[in-house]
Amino acid sequence: MPLEAWYMDSSDEDQRLPHKLSPNQPVSLDELKKIGVLHWKLNADMHENDPELEKIRKDQGYSFSDVITIQKETLPNYEEKLKMFFEEHLHLDDEIRYILDGQAYFDVRSVCNRWIRIAMGKGDLITLPAGIYHRFTLDQTNYTKAMRLFVGEPVWKAYNRPADDFEKRQQYVASLQCS
Repeated sequence: MPLEAWYMDSSDEDQRLPHKLSPNQPVSLDELKKIGVLHWKLNADMHENDPELEKIRKDQGYSFSDVITIQKETLPNYEEKLKMFFEEHLHLDDEIRYILDGQAYFDVRSVCNRWIRIAMGKGDLITLPAGIYHRFTLDQTNYTKAMRLFVGEPVWKAYNRPADDFEKRQQYVASLQCS
């Protein structure tokens, strides 16, 4: 199944709901690429020995990885962590996630500051550029297993909005144009 993304409604209902507008306003992979979001669809069942994943890692310089399972039974302080992941933030490095099992959402800000929800499923690999405001949540299945990839040593530092004074944010914004 291809990656699905859409502009979100403004409802304050459960963050794990799809939050599609009515009618739905889909966002294409080309539109995501314009804001620096890259996507690959891989075979997650062979992630340990996948030549396609290895090529992406080499081409993009992803030299470190680990795996995290996000579910109530395995993640300490589960509800608090989900709330933390859902706070709008940015990183000074790219955020790279590969869904090995389950489902999740990444929400990113469009060029014109609208929320775009990206539905991630098994086999989806995504890169969010440094400086993009985003947030993460599970869907109603409350489960995902993801590989986190990094260029060099792992960096998990998040800067909650507002964080517009960082050079990486300013570089990111300068690369965009609102139309």
